[in-house]
Amino acid sequence: MILSAKITEKSYGDNVLYKGVALEIHNKEKIGLIGRNGTGKSTLLHILTGDDTDYQGEVTVKKGSVIVSSRQEHHGHEDKTVLEYIQGDLPEYEKLTHIIDTYPNKMGSDAEKIQVFSDALERFNELGYYTLESELESAFAAYQLDPACMHRKLKSLSGGQKRMVELIKVQRSRGHAALIDEPTNHMDYVAKAAFISWLRQADEAVLVITHDRDVLDNVDRIVEIRDGISYSFRGNYEAYLRTNTNQISSQVNEYDTTQRRIENLKQDVLRFRRLKEKARNPGTIRRFKSQELRAAEELQKLSSAEKPSFWIDQESASGMNNKLHDTYDKYKATNIRVRTRKKQSAGTGRLLIQADNLSLGFAGQPLFNEVSFALREGERLRLHGRNGAGKTTLVQAILAEATGSSLHCELFDGSIEVEKAIKIGVYDQEINPKYLKLTLHDALEEVLRDKGLQISEQRIKQFLGDYLFNPATDGKMPVDLLSGGQKARLQLIAMLADDPHVLILDEPTNHLDLPSIEELENALAQYHGAIIYISHDSFFANKLQGDTVTLDESERH
Repeated sequence: MILSAKITEKSYGDNVLYKGVALEIHNKEKIGLIGRNGTGKSTLLHILTGDDTDYQGEVTVKKGSVIVSSRQEHHGHEDKTVLEYIQGDLPEYEKLTHIIDTYPNKMGSDAEKIQVFSDALERFNELGYYTLESELESAFAAYQLDPACMHRKLKSLSGGQKRMVELIKVQRSRGHAALIDEPTNHMDYVAKAAFISWLRQADEAVLVITHDRDVLDNVDRIVEIRDGISYSFRGNYEAYLRTNTNQISSQVNEYDTTQRRIENLKQDVLRFRRLKEKARNPGTIRRFKSQELRAAEELQKLSSAEKPSFWIDQESASGMNNKLHDTYDKYKATNIRVRTRKKQSAGTGRLLIQADNLSLGFAGQPLFNEVSFALREGERLRLHGRNGAGKTTLVQAILAEATGSSLHCELFDGSIEVEKAIKIGVYDQEINPKYLKLTLHDALEEVLRDKGLQISEQRIKQFLGDYLFNPATDGKMPVDLLSGGQKARLQLIAMLADDPHVLILDEPTNHLDLPSIEELENALAQYHGAIIYISHDSFFANKLQGDTVTLDESERH
């Protein structure tokens, strides 16, 4: 065992985050850490790395074990080059480099220092640091980063590029255990395949926070944080779904039995109270009073227990018997509620967007050539290609044509036509900066204003409730302090608020938890309008289906 954690309590003010989280990481084990947004997955990583010490419990690391992790903030490192930053976080690199660089000038004939220098050279070679730059160049290429980035200042990189640098750093550290937070967000399909390949073959143990089902399909164990408690599931995502269904089914039956017992106890308390009041014999009165008190005590104990969070994936739930399915529906966890008009009966919808032999690019260089498609109402279209292949450029061209604005790229050939006066809802990877300094309530008000919709407190509260925000308190939260999952839910509201004719989704499953992804998939499957989507989530693409436009020319020929 490399690491063991037992957290008996972790709180933020009156909010109890954990009340019984236990985790062990064993040699070479690959673990997926999942849980609804806000359950404290990133907090657990901070506890394991020692960055958060404000908790009750104990974290034990095996002596001599090296734990490496991806860093979320880079304060104090901004002016380092990317190479210097990575080198500085590699185990023993700075210490060994200092010895190798300084000892030749001061060791003379000192046998002890000569031995230290010799050992440092051997250890430097053993860790593979002599070939470090060439290894990093290969890793940068695998994750579609220009190797020249290694010599740029860290502060000059985008947020997505820094995430890739963190991942490369963790992989090259070759510690005994690696802790990684949402690594595949913003990755293209080639980079994700490279990460999954590394995950399968890595000598180190890996704990990865992710709801990417392609990644979860390649782990040895899944740990879920639910209701402040950790649950361990041996096997990959498919095994998790089976075991979770059995566990939750049993818990639902137990909870239903408890609820029926509560109703019986309520009736018992009233019945014994009435019998006590009607009785005249002192002994009989005492007997009924004693029975009333026992029933009331049990009622108070059972009623004070919090309702567990129940979630079973839709496919597994559909295989339940009718009675159990009805019971599960009665008690299942609240999920986001996506309100959209549904598709009409099958038939040829009106043509909304058409591209013919299209070629777009920048600075005289096309990103893609000969792209053609026709999108009708009710149809789905997937844009497929590596990062930089032109997917976002194509989306921007569609939006420019829809709004009558000028293109931000060069049109080399072909044409693109968008039906006049259609509404397009867009889900971007990054939230609009103008919302970040607003409260959630004011951001929703701004969304409605931007779309020319009626603004009312009732409507704002309905949006908050539909997307799992507390209408009474969450509206006061600044948008820039929302979690990734909360920002994703705000993005969904902004996209769907005016019931658009076309949805354009750029990696919509990033930051969403598994139940929310499933709810989004179900809503989009029934959505009345057309959908253009970019996603490297194979589960999501299989659910939405539709035609695929591949922008990488090497894959089209």
